[in-house]
Amino acid sequence: MATKVQVVFYSMYGHIYRMAEAVAAGAREVAGAEVTLWQVPELVPDEILEKSGAKAARAAFAHVPVARPEQLADADAILFGTPTRFGNMCAQMRNFLDQTGGLWMSGGLIGKVGSVFTSTASQHGGQETTITSFHSTLLHHGMIIVGVPYSEQRLLAMNELTGGTPYGASTITAGDGSRQPSENELAIARFQGRHVAEIAGRLQAG
Repeated sequence: MATKVQVVFYSMYGHIYRMAEAVAAGAREVAGAEVTLWQVPELVPDEILEKSGAKAARAAFAHVPVARPEQLADADAILFGTPTRFGNMCAQMRNFLDQTGGLWMSGGLIGKVGSVFTSTASQHGGQETTITSFHSTLLHHGMIIVGVPYSEQRLLAMNELTGGTPYGASTITAGDGSRQPSENELAIARFQGRHVAEIAGRLQAG
């Protein structure tokens, strides 16, 4: 039986999209995993995206289909990716999750594996608070939260500026968005995807 893994993300300038691709690649390394990539709907008007340069950046992942809240019930594991906004998830992801009341009423996500990855502009820009505050929503849905254990040695990297937490993978973008995810950060994201898919598979097997 296939283990269905969904990677659901919001990305404005492409950093979280790159992390989502790495997460998905890691999950696909697990035998029997069926991995799909989805993005949540945009809320920012086109003219604002155009002025900020985000519209051009978003063209790189325009092919990724837009998620619908009800489809989450089809997954065995869901990895959510969101940029940080003042130490919390972005409004687009919050809006998407706020539409999952029907799933909460039906218990549609109870027992499914949930995991989170993120990005911040600065090294101490709220990566951990974004992920741990995101966990509250997953717990209300009865999901089983999985992070990144310290068996992933890259979490201990001390010779470079890097994201990566025991709560989930992360990347640092710089204030102007010029910094792209490093190989260390992408490797942690791949580990997270693989780790979540493996645990979901074990739970599914009973």
